[in-house]
Amino acid sequence: MARSVWKGPFVDGHLIKKVQEHLKENKTRPIKTWSRRSTILPQFVGITFNVYNGKKFIPVLVSEEMVGQKLGEYSPTRTYYGHTADKKVKK
Repeated sequence: MARSVWKGPFVDGHLIKKVQEHLKENKTRPIKTWSRRSTILPQFVGITFNVYNGKKFIPVLVSEEMVGQKLGEYSPTRTYYGHTADKKVKK
């Protein structure tokens, strides 16, 4: 279920502060974040985020097409190795 339009997009407050500091100082280092639930805003375009997936940080370079989606969508938490049955049949 989607978030109500009248509430607006959700972004953690600490993440907004980090982005504002990043833009003010023109840093090139990625912003490290654990906030997978935060929505990508137009201000984030061109910034690299290191998003934690529960094991390691995945670098995510934000582009215009990503605006409105969540940061967690670009750092998968599960590794898919394929179906075991399919691998046995090919041999």
